[in-house]
Amino acid sequence: MSDEPHAPKDRLHAWWDAGPIVPGRPLLVIAGPCVLESDDVNRGIAERMKRACDDAGAMLVFKASFDKANRSSIRSDRGPGLEGGLRQLETIGREFDVPLLTDVHEAAQAMPASEVVDILQVPAFLCRQTDLLVACGTTGAAVSVKKGQFLAPNEMRNVLEKLSESGCRRMMATERGTFFGYHRLVTDFIGLGDLREIAAEFGAPVCFDATHSTQLPGGEGEMSGGRPDRGPLLARAAVAAGISALFLETHLDPASARSDRATVMPIDVATDLIGTLVRIREAIDA
Repeated sequence: MSDEPHAPKDRLHAWWDAGPIVPGRPLLVIAGPCVLESDDVNRGIAERMKRACDDAGAMLVFKASFDKANRSSIRSDRGPGLEGGLRQLETIGREFDVPLLTDVHEAAQAMPASEVVDILQVPAFLCRQTDLLVACGTTGAAVSVKKGQFLAPNEMRNVLEKLSESGCRRMMATERGTFFGYHRLVTDFIGLGDLREIAAEFGAPVCFDATHSTQLPGGEGEMSGGRPDRGPLLARAAVAAGISALFLETHLDPASARSDRATVMPIDVATDLIGTLVRIREAIDA
């Protein structure tokens, strides 16, 4: 582990500040469980993903939510909450020397979360919420916004402009699929190219969410269904299309995951995938 307390943040800032589309820059892999789990599960996922990314030459950002406020059912597990969740995240970041990302759902969560994590993520359903975007943008943290499943790529220009006008200097747009009727998402790769061009106007890289793009929203009544078997296919295609970062949720035992068990990627699949993605990235940079 590094003796430098700010080393993960410094590495992340150097990655970001290089520009939105940079050949040869490491692939940024944002990975972890959907919602924070037990310390043993969190550590197990972080350890496996850190080793895979280090071996392949990718940069890991550990991701987990302290609260999933947009679950399908009121009875769904939402996570440990802000205070306990930030303590868990801080432990992971320190132990594995990695930057951290978490979701925020309310403006009041942005500042306390930014004191622990390096990237604040605005969920897709909240991507137009001005107060939330402004609160995130004023923290000084990097901000990743997931493109709403109901938005066209060009509508993300307004979202990024809200962040920019709030003083945010490190922002990222994340593609996570587009509604195609009930209980179905599609990935529009022409739109992904458009999103890259729009984000580049703000100096922002584009991330692709490989697991939520396989989701079947609300497809199982009180929870979403999914096609996790198609996650690796979409991830390979997105890296070949030139994205700078990849978002995926993974778990040691998907059947026991507290959230998104129908879409989360098995850890063995996720770790095996990283090397392939880096090789694809190197091929298109050559």
